[in-house]
Amino acid sequence: MVKRTTFDEASCPVARSVDSIGDWWSLLIVRDAFDGVRRFGEFQRGLGVAKNILSARLRALVGHGVLDVVPASDGSSYSEYVLTAKGRDLFPVIVALRQWGEAHFFGADEPRSALVDRADQRPLPALAVHAADGRVVGPDDTVVVKAPIS
Repeated sequence: MVKRTTFDEASCPVARSVDSIGDWWSLLIVRDAFDGVRRFGEFQRGLGVAKNILSARLRALVGHGVLDVVPASDGSSYSEYVLTAKGRDLFPVIVALRQWGEAHFFGADEPRSALVDRADQRPLPALAVHAADGRVVGPDDTVVVKAPIS
């Protein structure tokens, strides 16, 4: 078996992030957690993922501090998975992936789920990256300053 490369010591924030939530199952689990899914069986039924894979991904997300395991909200003997503050901070990532997918993988009239503001039921505007002065910036307006090699 090939040993998995780890990026937990990388100087790049993207590499470290991908190390903890970079596979599709993990991102879909986080997406479902934002939608209110909390129990193993609910994740398994909704995603159609094999139980061993789901178990491994949930364990990793808990280990990385993205999810917590808590007693069931109904007082039963089951446990539930809830997003931590670190996990909730992934909301803009999930929204960005959703909006990117809407723009590039659906036809104009093709049906799809929609993320709307709970207060007024209107779709969210497209996310944008802003400079410190408020300007919208894109890839040509930014540069990565590499960390010094020690």
